[in-house]
Amino acid sequence: MALDPIKFFNACNPSKTLKIENREDQQYYIDFSSVRGGNVIQRLRRTIINQPDESTCQLFTGHIGCGKSTELFRLKNELERQGFHVVYFESSADLDMADVDVSDILLAITRQVSASLEKVNIRLKPSYFVNLFNEIADFLQTPIQPEFEFSLPLGIGKVTAKTKDSPKLRSQLRQYLEPRTSGILEAINEQVLERAKEDLKDQGYKGLVVIVDNLDRVDISPKASGRSQPEYLFIDRGEQLKKLNCHLVYTIPLVLIFSNELSTLTNRFGVKPIILPMVTVKNREGSYNSEGMRLLRQMVLARAFPWLDEAERLSRIYEVFDSDETLDRLCRVSGGHVRNLLVLLYSCLQEDDPPIQQDCLEMVIREYRDDLVSAISDSEWTLLLQVLQQRDNVKGEDEYQILLRSMFLFEYRDMDGRWFDINPAIAESKKFQL
Repeated sequence: MALDPIKFFNACNPSKTLKIENREDQQYYIDFSSVRGGNVIQRLRRTIINQPDESTCQLFTGHIGCGKSTELFRLKNELERQGFHVVYFESSADLDMADVDVSDILLAITRQVSASLEKVNIRLKPSYFVNLFNEIADFLQTPIQPEFEFSLPLGIGKVTAKTKDSPKLRSQLRQYLEPRTSGILEAINEQVLERAKEDLKDQGYKGLVVIVDNLDRVDISPKASGRSQPEYLFIDRGEQLKKLNCHLVYTIPLVLIFSNELSTLTNRFGVKPIILPMVTVKNREGSYNSEGMRLLRQMVLARAFPWLDEAERLSRIYEVFDSDETLDRLCRVSGGHVRNLLVLLYSCLQEDDPPIQQDCLEMVIREYRDDLVSAISDSEWTLLLQVLQQRDNVKGEDEYQILLRSMFLFEYRDMDGRWFDINPAIAESKKFQL
């Protein structure tokens, strides 16, 4: 079967997250655990399946775009095969990531869980929320369904839709909900989650798992208290986020790993955050990692020839690239950041059909490099060079914010632990090489 350029183009779309339950997406998935310092999804999964009747709360983080959502869909698929009812949702669809409070997260979880339960014919009508939303409707001037036809997900949906685009209404709602947070938590646990778990067990499910993705994208802007939004949510209010009586997985901002309060975060949740690092393309001493390169090649070629095995894909490289070196060049310059790799590949395919020519790739790399370099200030260059002298440490939130969040620096794991390296595209710039 010949390469289908249109299908290949669509498969390389960097904005598309692989959903492992889809058979087609399964063909594109590559397991990078051997070059990421371990199987992080196995750790998340084992924590849940080894104590199905308990409530667990785990934290998951990594660079935006490094593949967390794909791995969480893999976790969802594996847990469902083990007999769990799994509710996965992207919090950014429900929340304004520039302005998030605990009550927003609790309501989003409640809405998503109740909507998911209705799909398996479990319809909840918790009295607490019937009364709460009728009261909220009065001051928001938003009609909620009459009690006899009350739908929990629709009720919450109407409230959040009304407030999401209005900071003033959102502030009013929070002022109303804040003193009721303990009561809301109790109602969620007793009237929603406990009831849900009982009804799910009657249907043969082992338990309820809620995966809250994209909370790692909340802005790092300060709250009124002066604390950053991540610190406020996960450290100051982490005890409340943990209290839901089901299995929970939250994605959290990577900046918290570099916070002086990491130990406080760990104590709040009782677990150490699990980090998904970059794919190791280059070793600490500078040589290229053969296993990391092999898997990145397969990630690209699997999108061209998903029906072939590894060896057969390699034999057809020239249908996709003009040479082996062009493919390797793409993998190396990505730094092991899977979305960056796809962004570069997609840009090439926007220029012309495969096979991708080296000149085309070099033009795309130059544009990517120039965009990155133009965003680096003189003080950031100084900071970047200081970190690269040590390579095994980024100290504090300021360095993280400047270097890691801006994709100037990447994090890797090996047998000796954590280490950092410059984004390969920046390393090729004239300014860095001076």
